[in-house]
Amino acid sequence: MTDDAPPDGKKSTFLVTHADEDSAVLKDVHDGQVHALSTNPGIEVDDAIDGVVAPDPPLEVSWQLVEVGDRRSLSIGVSEEPPTQQEREIADSQPEGELTRKPRAGIGELHVLTVPEESTDDAVTDVVDDRETTLSRAARLGVNRVEVRSAAGVVSVRYLP
Repeated sequence: MTDDAPPDGKKSTFLVTHADEDSAVLKDVHDGQVHALSTNPGIEVDDAIDGVVAPDPPLEVSWQLVEVGDRRSLSIGVSEEPPTQQEREIADSQPEGELTRKPRAGIGELHVLTVPEESTDDAVTDVVDDRETTLSRAARLGVNRVEVRSAAGVVSVRYLP
């Protein structure tokens, strides 16, 4: 991928939010702008694309993916593993309803949420069901997968390479 987008195009990281054999929809993970593609160049839902989009002439109401620098498939999963000791310590040190973000060694990020014990399962479901937001964050961070761990009152969301 070149360093500069064409004058009428846009270079960014995009999440594929919809794809069928004829078209696709990309969401810019940095500014939230949505780009409806007039064709599908072989991309799939939950792909992260580092690339360039440009408007279709002459009306410029749809877009084309004109350059792909990197493409990776993203996933979200709920782990059977409990939060780590570090994650439990973070949760113990913050009030209920709080979120702490920590960079991981290497690539990625760790989010620890402290929730009411009786709401733990609901909080896990909320993270997993908000797929577009969670995967947009994963794409922004440059990771491939999201792992959700939980124990009573603690939810950890791990953004992993």
